[in-house]
Amino acid sequence: MRRTAVVALGGNAFTREGQRGTYAEQASNSLAMAHSINALIQAGWNVAIVHGNGPQVGSLAIQQEEGAALVPAQPLFTLGAMTEAQLGSMIALSLRHASRGQLETVAVVTHTVVAIDDPAFSNPTKPIGPFFTLDQVKELADTRGWTMAEDSGRGYRRVVASPKPVAIVESKAIRLLIAGGAVVIAAGGGGIPVVAAEDGYVGVDAVVDKDYAAEQLASSVGADTLVLITGVEQVQLDFGTPRQRALEMMTCAEAERWLGEGQFPEGSMGPKVRAGIRFLKNGGRRVVITTPELAVEALEPVAEGKPRVGTTIVLSDFMAAANS
Repeated sequence: MRRTAVVALGGNAFTREGQRGTYAEQASNSLAMAHSINALIQAGWNVAIVHGNGPQVGSLAIQQEEGAALVPAQPLFTLGAMTEAQLGSMIALSLRHASRGQLETVAVVTHTVVAIDDPAFSNPTKPIGPFFTLDQVKELADTRGWTMAEDSGRGYRRVVASPKPVAIVESKAIRLLIAGGAVVIAAGGGGIPVVAAEDGYVGVDAVVDKDYAAEQLASSVGADTLVLITGVEQVQLDFGTPRQRALEMMTCAEAERWLGEGQFPEGSMGPKVRAGIRFLKNGGRRVVITTPELAVEALEPVAEGKPRVGTTIVLSDFMAAANS
């Protein structure tokens, strides 16, 4: 029986540092990731893909505002839908290319339910769009009404509300597609954020974190494994200090303790570790954090005498032994 993995790709993986975000750049980056995902499928996994959209949705918002004199600017949640379709199409085409047309891929425009009273709406923290200099911050805040924040020492970006996902509206349909053998691209950009209304759902201006959305999707479809793709091979303790060391495996209890000690910052590894803990407590088997190139190897049994690839998070010491 094939196992199911939900794989979360960051929006920064499509528009990398130093790139302008042209279609050609994003398509090239998408194809590189598609080869890694195809290898995972060939290794016997059913796969659902979740992707971020921070750089893309922020850039689209600028285009909307700049063109508002000619056509009406659309709300942020609608821009989320646009980039979900844009990147979903790109990933689907890349997967077909990487598999020589053998994979059946489908991108599902997905709605993510959030709570209207989520405190994130009064405390925007999610960076979107390009980087700006400190000299540009005040002008952008004054002229566009943006909330600006420094992002990981690389510059300043617009930040928006990022409420936690409560449910995935299309989760049953996605589960059926996975069971039918399709590679499903879903909850792109964290999904289109919606809140419950009297006649169904209505969109709200926010961007849901893709790692939390991936956890919600993985739990909803009964996935075995949550794979969180990042730019580093393994999670590090005491990052950036002489005591820096890589983690091959940690339990939920260890992860929670290190989170409490500030080892995994919110703007970096924090959301991935928190999403991983939530997935395991909701019944998931394991979480793997690593680069796209190492994802397949990180899910393979570890050969005797060889180091573990990536960082694996499990619920308990018992599960750690089972995954050794």
